[in-house]
Amino acid sequence: MKLNTLNFKINKPKKRLGRGIGSSKGKTSGRGHKGQKSRSGVAIKSFEGGQMPLYRRLPKRGFKSYKKNNIAEINLSKIHEIIEKKKFTLNEKLNLLILQKLKIINSKYKSIKLLGLGEIKEKINVEVNFISKSAREKIEKSGGTVTLVK
Repeated sequence: MKLNTLNFKINKPKKRLGRGIGSSKGKTSGRGHKGQKSRSGVAIKSFEGGQMPLYRRLPKRGFKSYKKNNIAEINLSKIHEIIEKKKFTLNEKLNLLILQKLKIINSKYKSIKLLGLGEIKEKINVEVNFISKSAREKIEKSGGTVTLVK
């Protein structure tokens, strides 16, 4: 037996609608009698025959917080990179304005959150709006100070 000797049709011809009673799809062409669905050009999206539609059965979930969009997040590893590249001197306070001047944070952000990923060995003074516990511990362990701004 070889593939080229198999005797079967791959594509069935489409059933031609509305071609008489004998074709089994004659007269109403399988659409039933009258009603909106029997007309041409009608598609009832998400209509389930009077049953409560799926999109109304499922609960509403979540929302987009507009507050969160204005908070820039930065890790300690990024601050360590800045200090290593000598873009920032250790005697001044590291805050949002300085990070925006260095083009590390976009100017659209109104507040900053410091996260604790990475290590920091230098003594730095940080002025932020929010800070994670691990970031605070690492900065204070290295001898630096954290100032929270509202």
